[in-house]
Amino acid sequence: MDKRKLSTSGDSLYQILGLPKTSTPDDIKKTYRKLALKYHPDKNPDNPEAVDKFKEVNRAHSILSDETKRNIYDNYGSLGLYIAEQFGEENVNAYFVVTSPTCKRAGGARSREDLNDGDDPVTSQPNAGQATSNMPVFAMPPPSATNPFANETSNLNQGGTRTYTPGERY
Repeated sequence: MDKRKLSTSGDSLYQILGLPKTSTPDDIKKTYRKLALKYHPDKNPDNPEAVDKFKEVNRAHSILSDETKRNIYDNYGSLGLYIAEQFGEENVNAYFVVTSPTCKRAGGARSREDLNDGDDPVTSQPNAGQATSNMPVFAMPPPSATNPFANETSNLNQGGTRTYTPGERY
């Protein structure tokens, strides 16, 4: 992978076009046209470096001229663009929130090593035996024959057919 894929600074596409981040869409369009003519393969048939530069200019323009992609790039860099390709543009913010260190350790979450240290499974509510707690304790009854729903079966997802009658509520 080249370093652009790992970039989170968001500067390299602007550097390719030689523009500041505050450029307007018109500035991007004008600069792109000028650079595209300068590095076009037809104008530089014997220069393979011009072909590579032309591809970079096209890529920079395609991202910076799209408002949504530019916003993602400005906020998250090339990594954000990669995430947008993988999970969709609408999911980029959620991805970075979920993968943030704050979210991973929120609520005193324990590491995998902590969970696999041989502890017995939790069988009671936290603070259940302490009289100092003001929090109520809620317990679910175990599944048993006295539970009226324990033996109930459902027709959901069992291939049954249902006929819909107009006006019928369901």
